Amino acid sequence: MQDASSPAPDPALIARAAQILRAGGLVAFPTETVYGLGAAAEQPEAVGRIFSAKGRPADHPVIVHVQDAAAIDQWARTAPEGARRLAQRFWPGPLTLVLPRAARAHDLITGGQDSVGLRCPAHPWARALLAACGGAIAAPSANSFGRISPTTAAHVRADLGEAPQGKVDCILDGGPCPVGIESTIVDFTGVTPRLLRPGSITRAQLEGVLGVPVPDAGSSAPRASGRLDSHYAPRTPLVLVPMAGLAAAINARRGERLGVLAPADALLDASPQAVLRLIAPSSAEDYARRLYAMLHELDASGASTLLVVQPPQGPDWDGVHDRLRRAATTI
Repeated sequence: MQDASSPAPDPALIARAAQILRAGGLVAFPTETVYGLGAAAEQPEAVGRIFSAKGRPADHPVIVHVQDAAAIDQWARTAPEGARRLAQRFWPGPLTLVLPRAARAHDLITGGQDSVGLRCPAHPWARALLAACGGAIAAPSANSFGRISPTTAAHVRADLGEAPQGKVDCILDGGPCPVGIESTIVDFTGVTPRLLRPGSITRAQLEGVLGVPVPDAGSSAPRASGRLDSHYAPRTPLVLVPMAGLAAAINARRGERLGVLAPADALLDASPQAVLRLIAPSSAEDYARRLYAMLHELDASGASTLLVVQPPQGPDWDGVHDRLRRAATTI
């Protein structure tokens, strides 16, 4: 899965990045969802560098990126038939399976839990890197912990930076990420499957394959990436406003410098005090693909507050709503 305008994987760059991974270094690489900050999964010291670079809490697990479904039996001690059916249907793709961990999954990967998150990415650069390094890659998003996820190599450079001055040994530029929000996460550590994080693969699609309901995970679910109440957040305060409330929200902030993300017709209510106005995409797929790029642009605009009009409701929008809710304060 790759945007048609994105470059094809460069064999020389892939070989250099694979060598860096094998030597214990960090490589930022594109997936179809967001850019990941990768380390060789079976090298605890290398994985520890991910946590240092991001400022990530040690008890927050990272996802292991694998080449194919055969890796399930290497990293998980058990996997129910439902998990294997989802892997068969959606891998390679933006789906993470949380399973009981095997001995190969060390504590730095799992956050000390008895579970491990596995994903087989679809992006050609990610797949080429996995093949070249000959193993699995542990990789959360390539950004400072809790901040806006990167969907371009430029986002990674602006945040973490590249060696020798930056925190990342190598940044692979495979173009913009075509999906744009993180993977759907499904937990298979309990009696029934549970949805840990919504994404581009919807609950209805999961249930269509499994033939059973997939409820939201409760407080007893394993810790997983992107489930903290505050996450994906710009440094500028972001406020979600209802569709009919943009004018009132702007009037309540007279004298402030505002960044606004709203549908085209709602932007007519944006006063000249808005230093940046962005038109919200009308489809859930386009909105998700552009969401983080728009948030990065708003965050860099010099605004003192960001106003985002709430997107439409519906199952296709669940992933977008989840990311915005964790990035914002709702009024």
